[in-house]
Amino acid sequence: MKDPSTLSDEKIIELICKKDKELYVHVIKRYQDKLMRYANYLIGDENNAADIVQESFIKAYINLNGFDTRKKFSSWIYRIVHNQAMNLINKQKKQVSLYKEKDFDSGIDIEDDFIKKELKTRAHNCLSQMAVSYREPLSLYYLEEKSYEEISDVLRIPIGTVGTRINRAKIIMKNICQKIKK
Repeated sequence: MKDPSTLSDEKIIELICKKDKELYVHVIKRYQDKLMRYANYLIGDENNAADIVQESFIKAYINLNGFDTRKKFSSWIYRIVHNQAMNLINKQKKQVSLYKEKDFDSGIDIEDDFIKKELKTRAHNCLSQMAVSYREPLSLYYLEEKSYEEISDVLRIPIGTVGTRINRAKIIMKNICQKIKK
C-alpha cells in the first residue's frame, strides 16, 4: 500500500470505509491542528475547542460511510466542527460567562513573543465582538486559508454571500479594532 501521507483525503476515506479503519489516525493528524485553530476562533476557549474537535472527529468517523468521496473531505469535517461550535455557542448564550486568566508561554525572545501574543489577543478580541455570521467566513478565509467555494460548503451559504460577508466583516473588524485602540 502507498504511504498514506501521499494519498488524498478522499482516497484515505475510501480505504477506511472499505478495509483499513486504522488509517483514520492519518486523518486526525492532518486536521487536528487546523480544526483546533478554527474551533478556537469561533469559541475563544481552548478547552471547549478541544472538546469540539474531539467530538467532531468521533462524529465524522461514525458517519464516514455517508461521506460523498466526490466532494472535499476538508469542507465536510469543517462543517461538522462548525455545527458543534454553533451548538456550544447557543448553549452558552443561556449561561453566564466568566473570564479566565490566560497563561503565557515563555519564549526565548520575550519581547517579540509578548508583541505577537498582544497582537493575537487584540485581533481575537476584535473577532469575538463580531457577530458569528461575519466571524466565521472571515476566520475561514484569512486564518484557515479556505477558498470562497470551500467556505460556501462549510457554512452552506451561496458563494456571493461569502464574499459579501467577508467584505462587511473586514469593515466591521476595522471599526471594532479602532474603537478598542482608543
